[in-house]
Amino acid sequence: MTTVIQRTFSRTLIVAGLALAGTLASFGATTTPAYAQPAAKGYTATLAAPVEAPTRQVINGVLWKCEGDSCSAPLDGSSPATACAKAVRKLGAFTRFATPKGELSADQLQRCNAAA
Repeated sequence: MTTVIQRTFSRTLIVAGLALAGTLASFGATTTPAYAQPAAKGYTATLAAPVEAPTRQVINGVLWKCEGDSCSAPLDGSSPATACAKAVRKLGAFTRFATPKGELSADQLQRCNAAA
């Protein structure tokens, strides 16, 4: 009787160990980091005239950081056209304005720059 219980327990322990090993292996495979280009998390813009020194400007409650001809800021909930127009008034004309969903078209960018 004791040997039957010991065999059953041993088999159960082996099966449980294999199940745990399989779970850990599959978890490791599904949580392996992907090394892709990180998605933009806010607005990015290219200035028509680069700034001479790194600049920080709060526009519509959002901190815009500019260096050279590149500017960036976190999303503020505004539409891209509105955010662009407000930024242009403080930072100057843009040659490019993008959000995580895409870039403004040439017409939209022209209207944005006209807001300055």
